[in-house]
Amino acid sequence: MKILKFIIALVLTGGLIYVLNISISTGGEGGTSLPPIGHFFSPFTGFWQNAEPVGPSLLQSFEVPEMKDKVTVHFDERMVPHIFANNLEDALFAQGYVEAAMRLWQMDLLTRVSSGRLSEAMGATTLNTDKLMRRRGMLFAAQRSERAWKRSSETTKLMGAYERGVNAWVDQLAPKDYPLEYKLLNYRPERWNMLKSALVRQYMNLTLNLRENDVEASNALQVFGEEKFKKLFPEKNPKQQPIIPPGTEWEFEPVKKDTAQPVEEAIGLIYNPLTKTSSEHVGSNNWAVSGSKTLSGKPILCNDPHLQLSLPSIWFEVQISTPEINVYGVTIPGLPGVIIGFNENIAWGVTNVGTDVADWYKIDWTNEEKTEYLLDGSVSSANVVIEPYRVKGAEEMVYDTVRWTYWGPVVYESEESHWKDLALHWLSHDEPNPDDILAFLGLNSGENYHDYRKALTNYTFPAQNFVFADKHGDIAIAVNGRFPIKKQGQGPFVQNGNNTDNGWQGYIPMEHVPIVKNPSRGFVGSANQRSTDASYPYYYNSAGFDDYRGRIMNRALSQMDSIEAEDMMALQLFDYSIHAEEGLATMIDNLREEDLTDREKRILSKLKNWGYSFDKDQVEPAIFQEWWRNYYNLTFDEITVFKDSLPMLRPEAWRLIEMSVKTPNDSFFDHQESPEVENASDIATRSFKKTCEDMADRLLDPTFNWSSHKKTSIMHLTRIPAFSRMDLDVGGYRQALNAISERHGPSWRMVVELGDNVKAWGVFPGGQSGNPGSRYYDLDVDTWRKGNYNQLFFMKDAFDTSQKIAYSIEIN
Repeated sequence: MKILKFIIALVLTGGLIYVLNISISTGGEGGTSLPPIGHFFSPFTGFWQNAEPVGPSLLQSFEVPEMKDKVTVHFDERMVPHIFANNLEDALFAQGYVEAAMRLWQMDLLTRVSSGRLSEAMGATTLNTDKLMRRRGMLFAAQRSERAWKRSSETTKLMGAYERGVNAWVDQLAPKDYPLEYKLLNYRPERWNMLKSALVRQYMNLTLNLRENDVEASNALQVFGEEKFKKLFPEKNPKQQPIIPPGTEWEFEPVKKDTAQPVEEAIGLIYNPLTKTSSEHVGSNNWAVSGSKTLSGKPILCNDPHLQLSLPSIWFEVQISTPEINVYGVTIPGLPGVIIGFNENIAWGVTNVGTDVADWYKIDWTNEEKTEYLLDGSVSSANVVIEPYRVKGAEEMVYDTVRWTYWGPVVYESEESHWKDLALHWLSHDEPNPDDILAFLGLNSGENYHDYRKALTNYTFPAQNFVFADKHGDIAIAVNGRFPIKKQGQGPFVQNGNNTDNGWQGYIPMEHVPIVKNPSRGFVGSANQRSTDASYPYYYNSAGFDDYRGRIMNRALSQMDSIEAEDMMALQLFDYSIHAEEGLATMIDNLREEDLTDREKRILSKLKNWGYSFDKDQVEPAIFQEWWRNYYNLTFDEITVFKDSLPMLRPEAWRLIEMSVKTPNDSFFDHQESPEVENASDIATRSFKKTCEDMADRLLDPTFNWSSHKKTSIMHLTRIPAFSRMDLDVGGYRQALNAISERHGPSWRMVVELGDNVKAWGVFPGGQSGNPGSRYYDLDVDTWRKGNYNQLFFMKDAFDTSQKIAYSIEIN
């Protein structure tokens, strides 16, 4: 009997161990799998090991045989690493090591997104995303970047040092030490290499220079015809104020190219593109004011890049100090050096240029197999690539066929007709400058304007507006990067892919990019508006330049004098919106107040007394946003009717305001479903009544305000609510300088006051650690939410004790 009981107990124990150590599928097509429960909940190897009472417990001093000298890393009270080394290679080794220790899973995720390998870790739910990334040529582009970088001995040396640092951390990890997300998703970390850094860089390209609306514009042109299209979608906003002040002289002779406008071809409606264009612009602000406008007599530089808010944060704060460099700022984990920051002599920041560098071309296949197509009057062969995908939980590999043409990969394959397949010609498929990655390291060690310009000559893409200031008093801004030379009007529509004359005509020389130094107005700045006025001799287009933030920035800076750092912080937090100023006035002017009920008049009175500021505690911003949305949708019902059936370009807000003022009887104000012929007054009145009705219950709620209406959330990269910060009590508006929307916002606020002793302040909505079990995971979310800043601890040397050091490590 004892033997029988022992056997039964043994079988049950073995079965339990087996059940607890297998992945459990959640079922359904495309289902994901839960981690082995035994491993995940094990007190020895599971998620319990990820609790951090202080900092990353494994960050200890250690020895590395190939190090040239000793490196000391001090961690301050916010867990910012301050790296002190005797040479740059050792410093970048330490940077790679520390970033891997604190953000390894985030680094891994960015490479998986870019390379189309999410499904290996997450299952079939991400397979379509993986296919899209490969079809866009993300992996191909990263591989080209890697090959280019390896041709530079300096790039290879420094990237190799960073790579060895990451791997020094990865190689010593035991399963119990894996970051929590690896345990949750049940896979293991991989070693780092240069290709992975190129994939992180390619993720930046995906975010910053793949914005286009060729398909949407082509559909709109066919639906409305040329005359109405030009009326709805003028290329330039007459009120927009460019980054380079009007009247700036261009001290170069432009490259002579064919400027004839291309003939647009009717290609038919395109119903189901593979890619989807986000309605959210990726924007940012940066500016620098000269000493003539500051109280100290020295320049002040500011930057707040607006990106998708996430946990872990996209940015990692770091100081790197060697005999040649002493730099502080933020970087993207996976890339060496500091991307936005300052040193003892200069400061710099970036915003996205937004120029359209991704064009679509219709491919004329000559056979059903789609292996041959027409090009310049003859048949050309496509390069057929079979892309393999390993899918977690699936027994067999999945394959996808991608056809590469002269223009690039065929991303979109029409379900209606294969004669409408579209190939993507994207700047990011080009091979970058081999020293491209050294541009930021050049800024890191820069001492003056000359060093700033020299560093930027290496930079290729994604194009950025690099703002600059130095302690000598110079300020500048450069619209910097590689830009295609286009024919006048080329780029907004899908083009005919059977003629190479429809391609770009080379690239604008680097010495011809728009730049201004020390303008008479005493400041430079950008907010993603147009780069130049019409005098710039090269044509460029965009899927949408900013119409409002740049204007309020210029208005405010023009009026300011005796500026201090606190004034610049207040401007970064400025919730005022010119869109509300002009849009609300237009709607009120067209509103028939005599048709309103007493309750509606009381709501209108609140709006009339509103100051156009999107303060978190006010209700007026919510009313305005809903009224504007209803006014827009009722006006452009001819366009919104296609919302779920046809990708369609939507007129910009400024154009509706202009039409409401200048042509209130335009036919677009006539609602298609009603027998009457409406004008702007009818639409304004109807939309206001609808807004009051829709919001009736919410306006009676005493807790309702702009922040509760907007519901800003900072989501974990896996979208797990428990790892996220939901429904933050915060103001801001996407068309204000404090451009906080539901999921986007200022991802790093920085203010730098130059001088003999540089002073700087900064904050991002997160923390240094990528571990949800660490107090440093979301340490500064509330600091950011309240509009506060941290004074940045820019250590003068390794022995600086002006602020507290939490702990230190040495790498020998």
